[in-house]
Amino acid sequence: MKTIREFVPADRYVYDCGPCSCAKGFAQVDTPQDASYFGTWASPSRRMVVSYCEGDVTTEICENDAEFVALLREIDQWNIEHQDGHAKIDPGLGPELKAAFEQIGLADMLH
Repeated sequence: MKTIREFVPADRYVYDCGPCSCAKGFAQVDTPQDASYFGTWASPSRRMVVSYCEGDVTTEICENDAEFVALLREIDQWNIEHQDGHAKIDPGLGPELKAAFEQIGLADMLH
């Protein structure tokens, strides 16, 4: 897995409506800690997870579907243990994005 870290002084909405939008192949990963200063998005076609927290942006690029699935399940498990709730994937209204998550075995994490 390749990890890229950067600092972007903005808020999560820059990502919601821009580089991590459904139109660009990303789904929001909803967690109990979501706020204007925190958000997570996942792209099954790019096998990429982007996390924004108070300007710190971490992009994780997985080498294969299994690694991508394991990363999302790890995010879910962390939220269960530390935030008292599951992480859920919101693929928006696009059936293609929803199908991509289902195809790799993440249907149970979808809204």
